[in-house]
Amino acid sequence: MKLYSRRQVIFFSAVSAVTAAVVIAGCVLVGSLPTKNLQKEADATVKTEPDGYITPLSTADIIPYTDDERINIMVYDKYNAGVVNITTETVAINWFLEPVLQEGGSGSGSIIDPQGYVLTNNHVIEKANKIFITLSNGSQFEGTIIGTDPENDIAVLKFIPPANMELHTIPFGDSSTLKVGQKVLAIGNPFALERTLTVGIVSGLGRPIQISSNRIIRDMIQTDASINPGNSGGPLLDAQGRMIGVNTMIYSPSGGSVGVGFAVPVNTAKRVVSELISYGNVRRGWIDASVVQLFPALVSYAKLPVNSGLLVSRTKRNGLAEKAGLRQGSEAVRYGSSVIYLGGDIITKVDGMKTGTLADFYAALEDNKPGEQIEIEIMRGGTPVTLSITLAKRDEIISQ
Repeated sequence: MKLYSRRQVIFFSAVSAVTAAVVIAGCVLVGSLPTKNLQKEADATVKTEPDGYITPLSTADIIPYTDDERINIMVYDKYNAGVVNITTETVAINWFLEPVLQEGGSGSGSIIDPQGYVLTNNHVIEKANKIFITLSNGSQFEGTIIGTDPENDIAVLKFIPPANMELHTIPFGDSSTLKVGQKVLAIGNPFALERTLTVGIVSGLGRPIQISSNRIIRDMIQTDASINPGNSGGPLLDAQGRMIGVNTMIYSPSGGSVGVGFAVPVNTAKRVVSELISYGNVRRGWIDASVVQLFPALVSYAKLPVNSGLLVSRTKRNGLAEKAGLRQGSEAVRYGSSVIYLGGDIITKVDGMKTGTLADFYAALEDNKPGEQIEIEIMRGGTPVTLSITLAKRDEIISQ
């Protein structure tokens, strides 16, 4: 039996008392902590597997997505199934002068109606003998052309889905409210890589892009979101997933994306889609007269008062333009294989838009309907004159 001195007894008693006090204080502190928060923090660092085992989360699981990433993920997850892949077959002639089918082009499109209507570019399906539409789940359907509008490079297709298939659609937005710098997202099938997402901003607005000798698409949206071959016809979306444009073309000396892409504004698409579905084409108004674009030799020979504009060579007899006071030429001259009548009015502005070329003339009347009345500005003998003209049907005039 070991004996302790009085001093040792006092020392050990004091140490025991201090230890007991620390333990009690720790218990009180733990009891006062919010257990729910502790549990949430614990739950946030582990995950329960299906077999019941608990494993710690990785760093990637714990770190949240940025707000910008959440937008990208949300838009893609919600709307990528509304984007389709479009492939075509065309007819070619072999060495034996026999027609044979061959693989055509490919592009993208947006399902805009649960009945199977698809919006795409006209150039994607132009000259196609057969059209195939592939959905996000891999199912493929043969599509038919409902209507085309080459002037805006827009086409509407249709396929017939099974009765039990629910189609995902892309909602229309409003391109009139776009601002330069606004975030945009493009979903498409570049280089046959299905459902690819690219992100960028609106780089410019109101770009007039000439797509042929007499066609200009006005108010095109410029974007730096990567648009490559195969993206054509796919949707350009805003941060809420609404379609604000139809991806159409890139400007690229190399053929690849260099950050300058263009999309047809969705307001243009909305305007023509209903007519394409109803009539198969877009009914447009026209001035029932034949006009000639001024060129230097003509200006010099006829001593015209302006260098650009459209010379009215002939007007339709008893037509709407003639009744409105538009004057045709009277002096016939030959230019190449054509005959031009000199002395008529020179159109310089149509419906508020300067018309120095035939492409301008087409663009100015692109959104006007037959029967509408517009104002045109002309030069008559060096004097500016304004006329009010009722428009005729373009198809009837051009086909004559």
